[in-house]
Amino acid sequence: MEQNGRETMAKHDQEVKINYRGWKAMPFIIGNETFEKLGAIRVLANLLIYLTTVFNLKSITAATMINFFSGNTNFGTLVGAFLCDTYFGRYKTLGFATCASFVGLLAIQLTAAIPGLHPPHCGAQESSQCKGPTAGQMAFLLSGLGMMVVGAGGVRPCNLAFGADQFNPKTESGKKGINSFFNWYFFTFTFAQMVSLTLIVYIQSNVSWAIGLAIPAILMLIACVVYFIGSKKYVKVKATGSPMTSVAQVIVVAIKKRKLSPPDVPWLSLFNYIPPKSINIKLPYTDQFRFIDKAAILTPQDKINPDGSPANPWRLCSLQKVEEVKCLFRVLPIWASAIMFFVVIVQQHTYAVFQAVQSDRRLGESNFKIPAATYIVFLMLSMTIFIPIYDGIIVPFLRKLTRKEEGITVLQRVGIGIFLSVVTMLVSALVEKQRRTVAITRPTLGVVPRKGAISSMSGLWLIPQFTLAGITEGFASIGLVEFYYKQFPENMRSIAGALFYCNMAASSYLCSMLIAVVHRTTKGTATGDWLPEDLNKGRLDYYYYMIACLGVLNMGYFLVCAKWYKYKDNNETLELNGEEKQSDKNLI
Repeated sequence: MEQNGRETMAKHDQEVKINYRGWKAMPFIIGNETFEKLGAIRVLANLLIYLTTVFNLKSITAATMINFFSGNTNFGTLVGAFLCDTYFGRYKTLGFATCASFVGLLAIQLTAAIPGLHPPHCGAQESSQCKGPTAGQMAFLLSGLGMMVVGAGGVRPCNLAFGADQFNPKTESGKKGINSFFNWYFFTFTFAQMVSLTLIVYIQSNVSWAIGLAIPAILMLIACVVYFIGSKKYVKVKATGSPMTSVAQVIVVAIKKRKLSPPDVPWLSLFNYIPPKSINIKLPYTDQFRFIDKAAILTPQDKINPDGSPANPWRLCSLQKVEEVKCLFRVLPIWASAIMFFVVIVQQHTYAVFQAVQSDRRLGESNFKIPAATYIVFLMLSMTIFIPIYDGIIVPFLRKLTRKEEGITVLQRVGIGIFLSVVTMLVSALVEKQRRTVAITRPTLGVVPRKGAISSMSGLWLIPQFTLAGITEGFASIGLVEFYYKQFPENMRSIAGALFYCNMAASSYLCSMLIAVVHRTTKGTATGDWLPEDLNKGRLDYYYYMIACLGVLNMGYFLVCAKWYKYKDNNETLELNGEEKQSDKNLI
């Protein structure tokens, strides 16, 4: 008893030593977030135009390059989350990643500022006559993009969690502070995108690429300085080891014991042990993925420690560990269905920009032209406007109908977003068909160098597809973030954040494959290449219809997965809304 009392006092003293500064640390963290987002997250909004106009790359090459870069950036979050949890902690990971992003932005800026680091200006020459980049020029550009991948891989999975670390999660004020921080985080996220898609893109397109790319680099340098100035105020949680080790242990032990017979009453006979300091809630037994139940079968060869834990976790795992791995396995089919959804969003960041390039971008009778990449701001605006409408009007209305706190289940929300993604592609196809028809049958407004004639159709007709895409993200993207956060075990939530970015990574790779396949398949057909440099000579609308058809198939797959899915039990939620939560299990 005396020893237990001393351990309790030591643990209490350790907790007292943690000085949660809360909002006192926020000016440095939110300041770093704001400048980092201004510097990095949307410098790539105009990179597509930069590659085609300054580096003289073909549209397909540039789009493929952007997709691969985006994919590597998002998949890098898995590596960043692993290194953060296992070795370095969030403070060191964020500091290194922010500096890496600055170095990457500086390298990209130098490619615009120094003539020897980019090809000679092509002007109005034909694409075949333009001189492309040398191997050295491409290598320097790719080194900058590579550092951006390193930076994003460390920042994205850690920034939200690091901000939440500054508040005491055991106090009411700390819990409110965490919620407020999330609100401020997404505000800075949206604010940075708005500024980048308007002011910075305008400077890059109409003033100077050197100046337009220098601004993000300077802002990223400020982000580094602000971050390290607040170092003494931060709560720096040390790395505790990657939760993926437990996943590997369950899989390895299940394979070792694959020849054992499954127990008749697994929830009673399987070995179970929950560490006293575990932050994960206790999970009940589920009858899905029963092949990994064998990892928790206790055999005469398995040894148990005096505290009840397995002596060798690579030979015996607890039922709790097995159920945590099942949570991960159950999420993966839903994760796969989200890939096709993000393919739709990727189109609005790539080929929709090319649509804008060959549309009338003038505002009224003035000579002011909206930069092509700036049209993406309508996607952000619609999502920003939709979110409060959804929370303030739609959810209360649905709550009265369904008697559920959230109005609809999280998978129902994702399903609505997937359905709207199909509608988005159909609208995009119809708009592109009209743009092309106007360009062919009516007088044009000039010629875009190395592309083609500018359609007299107003670029404002592109707003509906961007608006729909924003509403689609308001349903599905936010729903997926919530789904991953709630359905993963508590100690895997950094991995859950990385999984969301892996969705975008996989969609980028899939887009690259689709573009390559369509380009090669249609090049020799009667309709001609669907995706040429000059959209007026292609059939981009057919490409959009194809993605819509794939989206319909994906929606059917999602509905099957959602009907099969079993929600993770949450004891806290059950205490508050036991009847409602129980009924959710049988709903999509």
